Amino acid sequence: MVTQIRYSNTNTYLISGEKGCLLFDTGWAGTFGSLCKALGEKNIALQQIDCLIISHFHPDHMGLAGELAEHGIRIVIADVQREYIHSSDHIFQKENNRSFVPVDESRAEVITIEQSREFLKSLGIDGELIHTPGHSPDSISLWLDDEKALFVGDLAPLYELELHKGTRTGESWERLLKLSPRRIYYGHAKTAELDSKQHSPRAEDDLYSLVKKITKLSDKGHTPDEISRRTKAPRDLVNDILRIYVTHPGVSIRGILDRLEIRGL
Repeated sequence: MVTQIRYSNTNTYLISGEKGCLLFDTGWAGTFGSLCKALGEKNIALQQIDCLIISHFHPDHMGLAGELAEHGIRIVIADVQREYIHSSDHIFQKENNRSFVPVDESRAEVITIEQSREFLKSLGIDGELIHTPGHSPDSISLWLDDEKALFVGDLAPLYELELHKGTRTGESWERLLKLSPRRIYYGHAKTAELDSKQHSPRAEDDLYSLVKKITKLSDKGHTPDEISRRTKAPRDLVNDILRIYVTHPGVSIRGILDRLEIRGL
């Protein structure tokens, strides 16, 4: 039912229902050819996609929306996103991105969060859209009943939940966790498989703790060799983490993890 389409730094997902298919998120404007190639490699034709849902209107998630609409794909927008549809247009204009096509609101379909279950049902998909502000006020997540899966865009990873208690991000996660998800699809990080007894991704949680320990030891003046011995982490991994930590002052643990993910480490 879920196919991940990798063609840019943004994870894009194709969800297939009994009556239609939807694409969740896109990449930056100018990547249309890469999207078509990635679809072709999975034997999926662009024409099979009925609609596009965007987690939030930042340029790396909605960049192809207008262009996809020109190819007959419906852009479905939640009512809580309506005033943010053009919030990234100026970024593409500033960089003079000639591939960018603004979303034509007259060709978009606006639904309320409450209508989302009925809309998804029309595609043969059991689920709903959930307003999950935190990363941005227009952020929404997609929930699939049968898969017990969440697509959360750029909502901060679950392994960072402790850092976001009392914030809008924390409140959004609290609402999502009541659904008892088994799998979480992120906009940039690896898909998280959740422990059925604990709402925490095992591997990601371990890596988060490891990166945090390595940076703390570095702050205390320990050498990479000493850190590797203390943490039992491979020296190459320690070097990669410290290189990111030193060259990106103020970078968060999540920022380091995201950069490790991009590098395929």
